[in-house]
Amino acid sequence: MVYPEGKQVAAIWTQAIYWDMAMIAYEKTKSPQYAKLIKQLYEGNYKHYDGYNWNNTTVWFIYDDLMWWIISFARAYELTQDPTYLAHAVLGFERVWSGTPKVADKGSYDPERGGMFWGWKSDQRGKTACINYPSVVAAVHLYRATKDKSYLEKAKSVYAWSRKALFDKQQGKVGDHQVPGHKTNWTVNLYNQATCIGAGVLLYEETKNKDYLEDAKLAANYVKDSLSDQEGILPVKNGIEQGIYTAIFAQYIQQLFPYDKKDVYKKWLAKNVEIAWKNRDDRGLMDKNFHRKAHEKTEVYDASAAVALMQILR
Repeated sequence: MVYPEGKQVAAIWTQAIYWDMAMIAYEKTKSPQYAKLIKQLYEGNYKHYDGYNWNNTTVWFIYDDLMWWIISFARAYELTQDPTYLAHAVLGFERVWSGTPKVADKGSYDPERGGMFWGWKSDQRGKTACINYPSVVAAVHLYRATKDKSYLEKAKSVYAWSRKALFDKQQGKVGDHQVPGHKTNWTVNLYNQATCIGAGVLLYEETKNKDYLEDAKLAANYVKDSLSDQEGILPVKNGIEQGIYTAIFAQYIQQLFPYDKKDVYKKWLAKNVEIAWKNRDDRGLMDKNFHRKAHEKTEVYDASAAVALMQILR
């Protein structure tokens, strides 16, 4: 959809991340302006995406796009106690898990081998980190909201498959995907490290099993010690949505802060923000590449990266 002056809305899944950023801003400040923004973003996306009709296969065409929104709805409910948000999350999770008659799919979850498929089309049947770890995150949030233990069991089941198939238990890196019958693709992406961290911390908090927390720390340390450059600056890849990957990392790395008595992670990320801020442009915008000065082609995705880190360090 084209808007005035040729502008377009951001990709559907990134809208959920922007909504998360508004929620984090409200959590940090309790400001009425951010409470208002949470509502406005919900209403605007409601109009644009068919009232969050999970069965609309034109709006929604891949499982992980739905799951990012489901996480956000569950978090919005935790923050506001508005039952409308919880209803969206519950219906959305069931649609992803079990499928819908609309497209006659069987859902993302594989009851025979475990794990979650990326999509329902024949060329989308790989099991990606970007659906598996977010599914764990969403399930734990729904467990907290509903006290329905089946969500916690689903979270533990998907995490167990992900740990076996996508997680390097020595290094802490997260593989991008595994296609049934093939070896794991070990391409590493920052947002997959992020949701692995979030999934581990959430399951630790609900089960008190320290293995989950140790996995989360290992995944975080892999980013800090192996993916970041010699100065400790976060990795960046070319690609239109890469800045959002850093915003997602910010959202989930903060969950480790209470378990980091020496503030190692905060100090590391504060250095990233310092470098990014020095390279801001006249508008105050920062690029996804923190070493690079923001420029006229710096996009909204790019500009999200450092801002998200600033939020969690507030």
